Amino acid sequence: MITLRKTAVIGAGSWGSVLALAASFSGDEVVLWTRSAEQARTLADTRMGMHIACPDHLLPDNVKVTADLRETLDADLVLVVVPSVAMRSVAAMLRDAGLSEKSVVLSCTKGIEKDSLLRMSEILREYLPNTVGVLSGPNHAEDICLGLPSATLVGFEEEEISAAVQRRLASPSFRIYSSSDLVGMELGGSIKNVFAIGAGICDGLGLGDNAKAAMVTRGLAEMTRIGLAYGGKAETFMGLSGMGDLIVTCYSKHSRNLQVGRLVAEGKSVEEAVASLGMVAEGVPNTLSIYQMSRKANARTPIVDVIYGILYEGKYPLCGLQELMDRALCAERIADN
Repeated sequence: MITLRKTAVIGAGSWGSVLALAASFSGDEVVLWTRSAEQARTLADTRMGMHIACPDHLLPDNVKVTADLRETLDADLVLVVVPSVAMRSVAAMLRDAGLSEKSVVLSCTKGIEKDSLLRMSEILREYLPNTVGVLSGPNHAEDICLGLPSATLVGFEEEEISAAVQRRLASPSFRIYSSSDLVGMELGGSIKNVFAIGAGICDGLGLGDNAKAAMVTRGLAEMTRIGLAYGGKAETFMGLSGMGDLIVTCYSKHSRNLQVGRLVAEGKSVEEAVASLGMVAEGVPNTLSIYQMSRKANARTPIVDVIYGILYEGKYPLCGLQELMDRALCAERIADN
C-alpha cells in the first residue's frame, strides 16, 4: 500500500492555504510555498494572511511556510495550486530545482492554456517525469476552511495512487471520490468558469431566476458537448467536477467568476472587474481558451460564443443575451443535447 506523508503545497493563495490546512489534519509535515519571501514571513509570523479564506482559522504548527522551493523537493505529495497562467513557469521551476521523481504531483488548478489548449496536467507532464493527477470539484475554500461538509474528486490513471491521495487528504468533513477520467475532470472544472461569468451577467442585469437556471442548464449541455469532443466521459460531466462545480460557482457568494459577470453587466470593464476582486478569476482567461477549443472541435456553443463576445469583443451584455433568445428554435432540439 502506498503511503504519502510529507506534503508540499505550491502556491499560498486562498485555495492553496486551505489545502495546506486540510493536509495538516493528519499531523504529518506540510510545507506551504509562496514565491514571495515577504508573504512567507508574514504567514510564518502571524499564521494567517490576506489570502487565507477564513482569517479566524490559523495555520497549525505542522504547516511550515517558506519561499525556498528546495524545502518542497522531497515531499511525497506535491499539490500545485497556482494561477493557470503561471503553471508553465512553476512546472519549469520544479524541474530545474530537482523535484524528486518519486513525488506524486496533484494539479489543483482549473484552467486551459490559451493557444496550446493544454490542460494543466499536460503542462506538468511536459516538464516532470512524475505521476501527475488532478483535483477538481465544488470546493470553495471558505467552506472547507470552516469544516463544512465538502466533497471533491481526485483523478489518476493508477487506482492505487488515487487511493493513497484520498487517504492523505480526506477528513471527516472533506470526502474525496476518485476517477480515472482526467480529461473530463479538467475540462469540466475549466469550462464551468465561463458559465459562472454568464450567470453573474444574468444577476447583474436583473434577469431573474428563470434566465439564470436556463444559463446553467444549457451551459452543462455545452460543457458536455465540448468535453466529449476532446475525449471526456459523459458521466464525469454529470458528477462533482462537472455539474457539481458548475452549480457552486454559478450560485455561491464566494464565486469570483460570478462577481466578475455581475460587475461587467453593471458597466465595469473586464479589467476593472478583475482588479476590484484583488484575486484571480480563472473564467476570464478560460473563456478565451474554451472558445478556441470549441472552434477547433467545431462544437456548437452559443453561450460560450456570447460570453467570449462580451469579454473580448466589447459586446454589450444585454445584446449578447438577447442574441441567445433570438436564435432559431430548431437549433435547440432536446435530442441534440
